[in-house]
Amino acid sequence: MIDSAQFKLRPLAEHDLELVLAWRNSERVRANMYTDHVISLDEHRRWFERLRDHPTPEKYLIFESAERPLGFVSFTRFNVASDLCYWAFYLGETEVPRGTGAIMEFMAIEYALRELKLRKLCCEVFVFNAPVIKLHHRFGFIEEGRLKEHMLKAGKYEDIVSLALFERDWENIRPSLYKLCFR
Repeated sequence: MIDSAQFKLRPLAEHDLELVLAWRNSERVRANMYTDHVISLDEHRRWFERLRDHPTPEKYLIFESAERPLGFVSFTRFNVASDLCYWAFYLGETEVPRGTGAIMEFMAIEYALRELKLRKLCCEVFVFNAPVIKLHHRFGFIEEGRLKEHMLKAGKYEDIVSLALFERDWENIRPSLYKLCFR
């Protein structure tokens, strides 16, 4: 039995910056990001200072298990009039139990739809990132379209899959996904 109480999302704090930077600069994470250059500590700190000094609706969170940071979740590009935003996530740690990514996705969706009270949660994924696309489908996301040859990646223009989850659909599948994650 996996206890859901051992997992949480909490706001990104200054003391997290070096750990998040190490995760973000890992080849495994950078390979699936729009911007894939190695980020310097100064650049990372300037980004964080902009967030702190100019409050926005954007949310940047740390995913934890038993108070151990495991990953990063962001909610950006808010459209308040339409009750939607875009989200992204990654597990920073690699030595985690099987199913941790699914738990992270479940908690992020819960946060977006319950805490942020969104109607629609959107994301974009490189077409070559099939495991994440499959995970999103499992959690009720539907493919809304493809952006053909949209981003230059390693010298090649790659397609982007646009996905979305509606709050009304989440309510129907949430119980079975809760059981899947916290069996």
